[in-house]
Amino acid sequence: MGYITVIGGGSWGTTLAYILTDKGYDVTLWVHEGPLVEEIRSTRCNSMYLPGVRLPDELKVTDSVQESVTKARYVINAVPTQFTRSVFKEAAPHISAEAIIVSVSKGIERGTLLSVSSILKELSSQHVAVLSGPSFAKEVIRKLPTAVTIATEDKTAGFILQEIFNTNSFRVYTHDDVVGAELGGALKNVMAVAAGISDSLGFGDNARASLITRGLAEMTRLGVAMGAKERTFSGLSGIGDLVLTCTSRLSRNYTVGTKLGQGMKLGDILAETKSVAEGVATAESAYELSQKYAIEMPIVEQIYRVLYEDKDPFFAAKDLMDRTLKSEFYG
Repeated sequence: MGYITVIGGGSWGTTLAYILTDKGYDVTLWVHEGPLVEEIRSTRCNSMYLPGVRLPDELKVTDSVQESVTKARYVINAVPTQFTRSVFKEAAPHISAEAIIVSVSKGIERGTLLSVSSILKELSSQHVAVLSGPSFAKEVIRKLPTAVTIATEDKTAGFILQEIFNTNSFRVYTHDDVVGAELGGALKNVMAVAAGISDSLGFGDNARASLITRGLAEMTRLGVAMGAKERTFSGLSGIGDLVLTCTSRLSRNYTVGTKLGQGMKLGDILAETKSVAEGVATAESAYELSQKYAIEMPIVEQIYRVLYEDKDPFFAAKDLMDRTLKSEFYG
């Protein structure tokens, strides 16, 4: 199968590097932080992002992008969305023309409003696939049952990647809707912020269920307008990931929403957060996409106003409830 490189030493990148090494593949993990590279080499632990887990001795680690990708047959991008462009500008010239890039990052780039796969296609000539679905790293690393989807326009590549990633605890399905899979993975993070706010304000289970359902409607409307398939949002990368991040306290985005609902300011929340909560940046991009495509996304709009206009979360919820009445299914 050749070498596999995972770009990004956060919790998800490290977890994927772990399970692929555990399957017997020759894996290199690229980590941005030099001291963390040394820690992993000497202790086989990533205490910053995945504490308490001993990494396989066979897993190689480096902070050299060129060294990590030169021999790679498969390159997995686990870099946070807003840093993907800068990292792959450096990496792309050294990636083999025959390599396949698999993006596992979930977000939309600020300014360009591009998905991660679109950024990667801009910077490289390699085929790009997307791995998405409800998959918290802390559960995957413990080998708890998880199901995800690999979306690719090339069926043959999809079958190969399905076999590479699949284990007896990490079940991988194939799909052909790259746009839908990526949008589902990105937009659910915004809805998770909303769910955290709702729970923090004590609005209850009814409110959270309504947010998930109406959030899915917003995600689907935008996705279809951007060329995605409607059915994708009823799958693992849509409703599956949405339910997970809106109902679990393991979700970084849900936690951000909880703290906003408690009255904390966004700057203070981000300052004390070690891992990246993709929903914060994606809320801005999603709001701009809704304007660009003239798609009504009231939840996204209110989260944008809470995050970027310092709107009181309680009044954001009130404005959602006071909107003009309409049919549930329209347009």
